[in-house]
Amino acid sequence: MSKLSHVGEDGRARMVDVSDKPSTSRVATAQGALHCAPETLALVRAGTTPKGSVIQTAELAGVMAAKRTAELIPLCHPLPLTKVAVSIAGDAALPGFRVTAEVRVQGPTGVEMEALTAVSVACLTLFDMLKAVDRAMAIGEIRVTGKSGGRSGDWPAER
Repeated sequence: MSKLSHVGEDGRARMVDVSDKPSTSRVATAQGALHCAPETLALVRAGTTPKGSVIQTAELAGVMAAKRTAELIPLCHPLPLTKVAVSIAGDAALPGFRVTAEVRVQGPTGVEMEALTAVSVACLTLFDMLKAVDRAMAIGEIRVTGKSGGRSGDWPAER
């Protein structure tokens, strides 16, 4: 394991200085899931949930969250994101919803945290909008599924 970049010589947390890093095209993808009862999934598919457009609202919440990542995660850099796409699909095999995000930037640092934040908040929004009909839901499997750009190059998830 290499030295942590967010810890200074004195052991204190710090924001990494990226001012000397070249600006490159960077992309990160992430995914997660909201597990729910089959009946909850059926209500969403039928469009009969008490709070309305569940999927569209959660996708929008994920986009908005990615743009606010630096305000939520203390040592993240504020980045001028060029693309945030959040997609939610029902999955009867879970049962529940699969949430994916893709985030792009032209900059000196990666966007993995923005992709993870988008997925996390989209899952939380689904939970919030569906908790009146299903209190036993669970959020899980949130992870980075790939990244490209920067010094470390491309990285596809292997699982």
